[in-house]
Amino acid sequence: MRKVSLRNLAAHKLRLFLTVLSVVLGTAFVAGSFVFTDTLSHTFHGIFSDVAKGVDAQATGKDLSGSGVPVSDLGTIAALPQVRAVDPQVGNQIVLLGSNGKPVQGGGAPSEGRSYSPPDQLLGQAYHFIQGTPPATAGQIALNKGAMDLAKLKVGDTTKVLVPSTGVVPVTISGVYDTKTDTGGYIGALFARDQAMQLFTDGKHVEVVNVAAKSGVSQVQLRDAIAQALPDLKVKTGAQVTKDTQADVNNALKFINYFLLAFGAIALLVGTFIIYNTFSMIVAQRLRELALLRALGASRRQVSRSVLLEAGVVGLVGSLLGIAFGVGLAYGLRALLNSFNVGLPSGPLQLVPRTVIVALIVGVVVTLFSAYTPARRAAKTPPVAAMRAEFASTGTSLRIRTLFGAVFAVLGAATLAAGGTAAAGGGAASLVGLGALLLILGVLLGAPALSRPIVAVVGKVIAGPFGPVGRLARTNAVRNPRRTAATAFALTLGLMLVTTIAVFGSSAKKSINMLVDNGVTADYILTGPDAIGVPIGVGPAVAGLPGVASSVALEPVVVKMDGKSMHGTGVLGTLTDVGTVDMISGTLDLSGHHIAVAEDIAKNHGWKVGGTVSMRSPDGKTIPTTVTGLYKHNDLLGPWMTSDQLYREVTPSKYLTDMVVLVKAGPNTDLSQLRTELIRATDPFLVIKVQDREQFKGTQAKQIDTLLAVLYGLLALAIVIAVLGIINTLALSVVERRREIGMLRAVGMLRGQLRRTIYLESALIAVFGAIVGVALGLTFGSLFVRTLRDQGLTQIAIPYGQAVTMLVVSAVVGVLAALWPAVRAARTKPLEAIADL
Repeated sequence: MRKVSLRNLAAHKLRLFLTVLSVVLGTAFVAGSFVFTDTLSHTFHGIFSDVAKGVDAQATGKDLSGSGVPVSDLGTIAALPQVRAVDPQVGNQIVLLGSNGKPVQGGGAPSEGRSYSPPDQLLGQAYHFIQGTPPATAGQIALNKGAMDLAKLKVGDTTKVLVPSTGVVPVTISGVYDTKTDTGGYIGALFARDQAMQLFTDGKHVEVVNVAAKSGVSQVQLRDAIAQALPDLKVKTGAQVTKDTQADVNNALKFINYFLLAFGAIALLVGTFIIYNTFSMIVAQRLRELALLRALGASRRQVSRSVLLEAGVVGLVGSLLGIAFGVGLAYGLRALLNSFNVGLPSGPLQLVPRTVIVALIVGVVVTLFSAYTPARRAAKTPPVAAMRAEFASTGTSLRIRTLFGAVFAVLGAATLAAGGTAAAGGGAASLVGLGALLLILGVLLGAPALSRPIVAVVGKVIAGPFGPVGRLARTNAVRNPRRTAATAFALTLGLMLVTTIAVFGSSAKKSINMLVDNGVTADYILTGPDAIGVPIGVGPAVAGLPGVASSVALEPVVVKMDGKSMHGTGVLGTLTDVGTVDMISGTLDLSGHHIAVAEDIAKNHGWKVGGTVSMRSPDGKTIPTTVTGLYKHNDLLGPWMTSDQLYREVTPSKYLTDMVVLVKAGPNTDLSQLRTELIRATDPFLVIKVQDREQFKGTQAKQIDTLLAVLYGLLALAIVIAVLGIINTLALSVVERRREIGMLRAVGMLRGQLRRTIYLESALIAVFGAIVGVALGLTFGSLFVRTLRDQGLTQIAIPYGQAVTMLVVSAVVGVLAALWPAVRAARTKPLEAIADL
């Protein structure tokens, strides 16, 4: 039986190729996901492995978002008998201008300025200068080589650096240093320590203090000595700093890993349906062959084992090829993400044994699982019955399967309804997720029964105009509903996910548009890069321009209230001049230590108008505030608002920045002229965009479209697998119906008519899968958006145009998928096919 199985595989090379390909595509994404994240993890670990080299202890403020370590504590640390050296460090985000006078875009990689420590004072990894000298005086900076290449600068050139909390600083490039790893867009500017203190601190604090121990003093002893002397500081050993840094890297990469593996699981699930469908058809085609083996003495176990052996070989070969394709996929994924300028580090791809083992297990197990039911059915088929020609096209009743499908569908619909009507939050999203899973199971089980009425109706529209050829195509599509459903369901899953994401994207755009249209009356919106926001001086710079009636800066406030970290909005200016605030009670008094709170937030915390709420700043300062009013929740304004005065009291100077500046023009002001003035006034800040409301909405929409493009790109693999599944099914179907095709040709059907029959049959299967997928996607997407209404997705938008486009494209894809099987069918020789027993 082993020889029979292996020779059967070798004898049907095309069938083997199609089946192996489905396994390859399924396992490639899983392997590629692991390779990609392992590569990132290995590279980042290499970057941060020496982050605390030479550092025995590190002292910071209790809150990492606070001002840092008081300068007065440096002497106390240095005076400890366990201390050999002290190296204070400060830094912050910056924007560097290149040789063309424009900001250097580093993508997602950091762009930061830091203080430089000479070698005799430095604790940690020493800088390796490859050209020029370190910064010695104010006005000099040294750049890493990657930044020099991006900026197209050279030693001796002059340029400018923007520090958001301070302003624009003219600098001269004194030298170039090399980094251990090219971190894809990273910009690291080294400043002389005195100037760094001036630019990045309030002059009274430093960000981090690295400490070296005297000979014979352990890191733990040094840490305990500093902690005892200065209990208000957070002190770690150098080893703990390295460990925590790498743990933070792992946590950051964990999301990426889960994200990519989720898409890998989707691709594998779609591949599973194709593999299952393929083996079901293969066994159906070979029933007479297997029955003959049974009649010659083969046992049921031998027959089932022979089918499983074929599946095992296919799974093993497909998994090995999938691993190779996965490495290429990881390389392509990194190139794709870098094309979006996300600033990933470079490094050799990592293929670890775990990836190989997981890919092999997944590929082989899924293939064996997919082949188990067909193998069991083949083994149980009576030999005499299987050798009858008409037996191959029959199947078991769909009644029990459909009944279970209906039960799951009802349970799923009920759970979805409960989640959709529940209060927004994680509980509602979980209910919708559970309901979606149950409904998908219901559709999976009920798809064969569902295919008959849907294909019948769709067939009248698509195949009806083709007369007898169309009727024959419709009959072929509904004759074997199991095959039709299994083939279409792979496409259903892919389009379901695409449609769900499309609903999210459309709803996000509509929610932003509604927020701007209903909440902003300003004529211009001034924004900066997400990483740094709007430099603190922009608001005052535009406030006095001719034609500006009012300008309001919105500022990010982070404090602790009721023991929890909360984000709010500081307001510099008169908010009602540039926007609308729907007050519920009280007044919008944001002066001094007053706050206005969104109604839902106040209700959750039990805050009332006139009541007192204590704020605790990152530096530990407690400030009592008075609630002056409640307003209807507005995502632009945030959960609560306060004054610019309070914002500056609770926010360390290095973190001072604006989120956005809103500008309202005066009466009879020429808006185009005002735009020119705004651009001129903000030009010294290097990174400011001056946009009207429509342009602002367009920018937000573009960002959403960029994210959707990445998601669609990842989901494209599932769609490709589904299309290959249609090709696979039709190709095997042509083989199965060889005698039938030969009979049709013998009674006068032309080759062109036969090809059109296959085209229409494929189109009907694809459209059936698309209709179910789009319907599920629209339902799930709408309900998931509803559960996120407290996160800013307040509007549900159905992309009807995109839905219709997907249905039309699915029909076209169905025809394209049928090209090769149709040509094969048309080439069938009638007499040989009829005589084929």
